[in-house]
Amino acid sequence: MIQFHELRMGDLVLVEFDGQKTEGEVIDLDGAERKIQVRTGDGQDFWYSPNDLYPIMLNEDQLLKFGFEKQVQADGKIKYLKGPFRILSGNGNFSDFEMWYREDRRHITRPLSVHGLQNHFHQMTKIDLTRAVQEH
Repeated sequence: MIQFHELRMGDLVLVEFDGQKTEGEVIDLDGAERKIQVRTGDGQDFWYSPNDLYPIMLNEDQLLKFGFEKQVQADGKIKYLKGPFRILSGNGNFSDFEMWYREDRRHITRPLSVHGLQNHFHQMTKIDLTRAVQEH
């Protein structure tokens, strides 16, 4: 389950319907009804309650889908770059890492979801983080 207040338009989430989880993009939010409209990869748009939404956990594959470039550092840490935005991971599991954009530097000490990264990215850069290549 994802809390309603955590979501923004454009966030990527998993939706559950009939026991199946499918990736989709938040395309509308109804604050009065506390419903989230999600478009799945097959082009279907449906409204869901927060109880039917699940996070996509952040990993290297997800970063690469967003167009981040990977650089292995001399000390073995891995830096991911997207323009001036940086993520530095020492353990590769994205539960204890740093991210920064200009003077805004954040140390994340818990597992982060894709929509959580999208929200941090937007807060820090004022730009939406979207997939480099849309999957179909």
